[in-house]
Amino acid sequence: MKPQPNPTDIAAYLAEDVGSGDLTAGIIPETTNASARVVTRDNMVLCGQAWFEAVFRQLSKDIVIEWTCNEGDDVTAGGTLCQLRGPARALLTGERTALNLLQTLSATASVARRYARAVAGTDCKVLDTRKTIPGLRLAQKYAVGCGGCVNHRIGLFDAILIKENHIIAAGSISAAIAKARTLGNVMVEIEVENMEELREALTAQPDRIMLDNFSVDDLRRAVAINQGKVELEASGNVGLADIRGIAETGVDYISIGALTKNVAAIDLSMRIELSTA
Repeated sequence: MKPQPNPTDIAAYLAEDVGSGDLTAGIIPETTNASARVVTRDNMVLCGQAWFEAVFRQLSKDIVIEWTCNEGDDVTAGGTLCQLRGPARALLTGERTALNLLQTLSATASVARRYARAVAGTDCKVLDTRKTIPGLRLAQKYAVGCGGCVNHRIGLFDAILIKENHIIAAGSISAAIAKARTLGNVMVEIEVENMEELREALTAQPDRIMLDNFSVDDLRRAVAINQGKVELEASGNVGLADIRGIAETGVDYISIGALTKNVAAIDLSMRIELSTA
């Protein structure tokens, strides 16, 4: 389901840019109308239409936006994403905030699309992580899905992921999993770093085991040892160059922090033209 932008969040994004008022837009007469189009200078996956629209909606009810492509579409460099018309001041004031959101979410979806295509034809799914831009977690998680990958947990509240420091504090892998089972009906996942820890984890029966920085050969061994008992997730410094080989080991998931934390914004431009209307 597509999340809807929180109006309070949009207001905060605008306030960060506009502050006490857009001084430069003040040189434009209030009655001036304009049209505009947004173009991309990069190949991209379009994502973030609702956030883009929400920015302008808060500035003027008279702005009309017509999209020339759909959410999730691949768009080639030079393509037009949408056309706008309405009060020139509002178009100019909202331009940067709207583009910032659109270029970031489209970048996230574009990266996700590349990773999803890299494992196409295998049974492996690519997961995101919690390494998101503060304030944009749900939006970036949505963008990951828009690009064809899958969301891991949203936050610390909807699944249990037991990592090295949790294990140390709990006393052991078995103790950590046992305690986790008493905390509610949620997925329990545990991170392991070697075969010995894998075997202990399998005995304790979590729902999923994260294989942290395992080599491809060790991933194959882990799949053989597991024999389909629990879901297996590979993690740790996985890039596009090696993800296919990891997917072909038979793991169920590969988690990629780069889907959300290393994105380079899509290069977008909004071009204004005066309107006679």
